[in-house]
Amino acid sequence: MTKLTRAGRLMYCIGLAGMVVPKLVYRTFGDEFLPDWPGLPWVGLWALLFAIIVLAACAAILCNIRGRAAALILAGLLLAMIIFGWVAYELLVDPGRNRLINWAGMLSGLALTGGAFVVAGTLPEDAAVKQSYILRWLKKLIPLGNVFYCITIVGYGYTHFLYPDMILSLFPSWIPYPMFWTYFAGAALILGGFAIVFHIKLRLAGVLLGILLLIFLLFIHIPLAIGDPWGQHAFQFIRVFGALAFSGTAFMMAGEALAARS
Repeated sequence: MTKLTRAGRLMYCIGLAGMVVPKLVYRTFGDEFLPDWPGLPWVGLWALLFAIIVLAACAAILCNIRGRAAALILAGLLLAMIIFGWVAYELLVDPGRNRLINWAGMLSGLALTGGAFVVAGTLPEDAAVKQSYILRWLKKLIPLGNVFYCITIVGYGYTHFLYPDMILSLFPSWIPYPMFWTYFAGAALILGGFAIVFHIKLRLAGVLLGILLLIFLLFIHIPLAIGDPWGQHAFQFIRVFGALAFSGTAFMMAGEALAARS
């Protein structure tokens, strides 16, 4: 295991933990994890339990206390929320389902799901953990982690071309030629996502994508969070940690590619 893999795993866990900490305060899922289903009972309770489970899983991964099993359970939970929460909501409830931007929350959750499977793939089997049917089934999905992640990365890249005005509004005023950087970043995300899925210069693609996402974090998400840290249930604060988790996933994949070559 490379230092890049370990650093990426740390970034993913800190990022995901940072995303769910506000749920302990606001008792809401937010668009990153579950849409606002009409009539869903006890949302505050479910959001609180979800945050506790995620934090416990991240701690187990970082401390390597049955870390692989914790990562698989985390991936399974996030995947179930995608299928039964987001997909069902978009197909059955959301009148704006034909607009890609309405799927942005699901794409965020899908990248985090992929990241959890990638984490599981970087950790060794624990002989002391009884392999239940669910864990054995989830283990088979580990190779799909990079696919789940890259669907989001390509989708985010496409939004740069589909909604350029929305992306432009995120840029600080001091950045020159914002339209150029909007399209450049979109193209870079799309190319990086496809390169990882098809294993084209995987190590280089993962490193460059991770760096690009860190640049987004430093020059876009952090300034926005400083300007409005707690608005919309800490939306900008959560996006900072989301970018950290996404970047960490890219570094993990690059690290695993490097380990495979050595």
